[in-house]
Amino acid sequence: MQKIATQVFIYASITFGVLGIYMVLSDTDPDENGTGLDLVVTKLFMATVFVILTSFALSVAGKYLNGKS
Repeated sequence: MQKIATQVFIYASITFGVLGIYMVLSDTDPDENGTGLDLVVTKLFMATVFVILTSFALSVAGKYLNGKS
């Protein structure tokens, strides 16, 4: 479980970085009404935040629980 959570964390972090760089380079502003692609990228960017936080919590919990066994 911990290995899977760590891999998900790594892939989500990479995706977060790529989407973040795209948002900066394309001047995507979440407060403005942009094209459909900008909206999708912004939503994917926010989704990766939740995936990163969840997988990080699972990874830490797995480490903690494995140490207590």
